[in-house]
Amino acid sequence: MTFKKENLDYRIAFDTSTNQFMAIDSKNEQHVAYGVTIEHAIKNLSTEKANV
Repeated sequence: MTFKKENLDYRIAFDTSTNQFMAIDSKNEQHVAYGVTIEHAIKNLSTEKANV
């Protein structure tokens, strides 16, 4: 399932090896951000995308 937030299309997954959530950019699968919560993962993805 793809979600949208402020012009950011992303998917959410959970990495069981690191016990962190992953926010994955739907338009660029290589762009992944991690966070302890879903909100942190999305925030990190948004921040990284703004810096690219």
